[in-house]
Amino acid sequence: MSHYVDGYVLPVPRKKLAACRRLARLGAKLWREHGALEFRECAGDNLAVTMGRPFPRQLKTKPGETVVFSWIVFKSRAHRDRVNARVMRDPRLAQSMKGPMPFDAKRMLYGGFKVIVAA
Repeated sequence: MSHYVDGYVLPVPRKKLAACRRLARLGAKLWREHGALEFRECAGDNLAVTMGRPFPRQLKTKPGETVVFSWIVFKSRAHRDRVNARVMRDPRLAQSMKGPMPFDAKRMLYGGFKVIVAA
C-alpha cells in the first residue's frame, strides 16, 4: 500500500524548542487519535552540511534559530484529508492555538507528498 505524507520544515528559535516540543506532543496525540499512522518532529542537529542547499540557508534562519523537520504519515491522500478535517475540528487544537506560537508560521514550508519508494 502506498502511503501519503504531510511534511513541513520551519525555523524555530532555540530558546523556544521546549514550547515547540510541547505543541508537537499535543499534535502527535491528536493526529494519532484521529487516525494518522505516524507523527515525527525532529530538531536540527547536523545542519552545517556541504552537500546540496542546507536547510538554514534555504529558510534564512536568524542567529539563535534551528530547523525543525516534521512529517505525518497517512494511508492515502483521502485518509489524510479525513484525519486533518477531524484534527482541525478538535477543540484541543483550537485551545493550543490561543497563545503565541513558538515559531513564525509565515516562514514554514509545507506540502503533501505521495510516497514513491518505501523500504
